Amino acid sequence: MPEGDCTKRRARLGEAVTEAEIEALVRGICFKTGPPTRTGVELEWLVHAPDAPSVPVSSARVEAARAALRTQPLHSVVTVEPGGQLELSSLPAASLMECVSTVSADLAVVRDTLRTLDLTLTGLGADPWRPPARILHEPRYDAMESWLDRAGDAGRRMMCSTASVQICLDAGYEEPGPLGYARRWRLAHLLGPVLVAVFANSPLQDGRRTGWRSTRQAVWAGIDPGRSGAPPLDEEPRAAWTRHTLDTPVMCVRADSAPWLVPDGLSLRSWARSCEPRPPTRDDLDYHLTTLFPPVRPRGHLELRMVDAQPGEDGWIVPLAVTSALFDDPGAAETAYRTVKPLAERAGATPPPHSPLWLDAARHGLADPELQEAAAACFAAALDALPRLGAAAHVLNAVADHADRYVARGRCPADDLLDEAHTYGTSLPGKDAHR
Repeated sequence: MPEGDCTKRRARLGEAVTEAEIEALVRGICFKTGPPTRTGVELEWLVHAPDAPSVPVSSARVEAARAALRTQPLHSVVTVEPGGQLELSSLPAASLMECVSTVSADLAVVRDTLRTLDLTLTGLGADPWRPPARILHEPRYDAMESWLDRAGDAGRRMMCSTASVQICLDAGYEEPGPLGYARRWRLAHLLGPVLVAVFANSPLQDGRRTGWRSTRQAVWAGIDPGRSGAPPLDEEPRAAWTRHTLDTPVMCVRADSAPWLVPDGLSLRSWARSCEPRPPTRDDLDYHLTTLFPPVRPRGHLELRMVDAQPGEDGWIVPLAVTSALFDDPGAAETAYRTVKPLAERAGATPPPHSPLWLDAARHGLADPELQEAAAACFAAALDALPRLGAAAHVLNAVADHADRYVARGRCPADDLLDEAHTYGTSLPGKDAHR
């Protein structure tokens, strides 16, 4: 469309944005720098009846659970994912322990509430029992499923059958250094495969072994690389992320009525230039940013998205504590960066999570000697730093126990599941619903 006509259409729409305005907005909001003091976490869980983990939960039961939780005095935000997974998103906390204490209290309320509805939560990176089935039928998810299905079934599995621990940390200082945003951005991507390997917890799918310790990570790697991949890491982070945002195809063009338009190959940049089928708005930009699924997503803060949901009621505390220590303690951050920097050569030029290193981490976990060595050094640095961050004894003990049980032995939680599958046959036994 000629620029003059496009300008007139933007004027009529009122809140439309130009390509230049989009670029300025993304650059302004992707990395909000300052002292790294806040911590947050987003916990996803599989939901099922306690004694019937392989039986799908109806949309009516999930909605009843959501309605019941709305009446509870929670500090965290509770949402439901397309396949019925439950997510708790903490508010930004002023310290690691504030985050741990608040989310732990909220989880206790959530579990008690679900128990009255004969439902329970399980921490697994991918549903080992049930095929992907979407229970939320909204225009957003209809459009997302339509777009993702063009590349195979990985997108549908991502939406409906996976669960994670997502760790949220401040971007860091503007200035260079161990706590500078550029260093923290690079550290997140180099440390990422170590976190994948340490906390891999999804070796089964459809009741069978998949050959991956983290099937969840394999699923995410199976999504279109332009949407699930990171931008080039050898460039300035703001410029790289801004260009990535503009050049990634939009998933849908929202409308007041369903169905939403699902274009084919229309990048945000092209949409802003053409103004077709209508000019994009600031709300469209904000929505587009939520449809980008890289392993590290800059949302003002850094959102680390590569950790499988963890077993047990408090297993999520370990990746949160370890990652917080390695990012927010200057000494631990420097040790972690020096530890994982040599991994860059093995990662190669392919951006995460599709690089050979990330795929090896997902497939082998800590059976990979180089990743085990890096994990041991990072856990040692974290255990040294956590007291300086005010970590309580139960957090330190949880991290130390994970180091002894898994890291020192070259194992991850997925290996426990594989051992049980070997004992009981190819399928995961129903008793593991209580993990």
